[in-house]
Amino acid sequence: MERKIIFATGNENKMKEIRMILSDLGMPILSMKEAGINVDVVEDGTTFEENALIKATEIAKYVDNCIVLADDSGLEIDYLNKEPGIYSARYAGENTSYDIKNNLLLERLAGVPDEKRTARFVCAVAAAFPDGTTEVVRGTIEGRIGHEIIGENGFGYDPIFYLPEYGCTTAQMDPDKKNELSHRGNALRAMRAIMEKKYENTNR
Repeated sequence: MERKIIFATGNENKMKEIRMILSDLGMPILSMKEAGINVDVVEDGTTFEENALIKATEIAKYVDNCIVLADDSGLEIDYLNKEPGIYSARYAGENTSYDIKNNLLLERLAGVPDEKRTARFVCAVAAAFPDGTTEVVRGTIEGRIGHEIIGENGFGYDPIFYLPEYGCTTAQMDPDKKNELSHRGNALRAMRAIMEKKYENTNR
């Protein structure tokens, strides 16, 4: 039986990135919607890792012989005591647009010099395997918060996340380049290595 991956997200932008990064794994990757799963998981953990594990293990209850992956990711701004952190998606309200969220963060950092605008994207990816075992990994990318919203690629906080060594925000980057550097790319590649090792002696 072909092994499938179900990724516990309904975010189409995220699914696009995930499929690009895991394209050579040789397993079909389905979103929850594509797998016919409509479950609202309460993410009440206190860290990215806890929330990712909560999601993966909860969705695993609804599937057979599938690997369930889940991620929890967000932006940590050092000057704001690592806000918005695990509340990144719900910052300034769950259904608030990222334009509003980004503008609000820029306002809160108005007048703050570049050296104090350090920030990172964090992504924890958890896996719940059919044999009942779980794994969780973390990926990060360091940068700083820019002074304006700029760039059409990417999503979420990408237009304000500036990478000094590249002279642009992650929203200005080519998607392939962004995936090579990003927190989600780093975490997914670490998880891919775990999965390859786990299944190297079995038939896919």
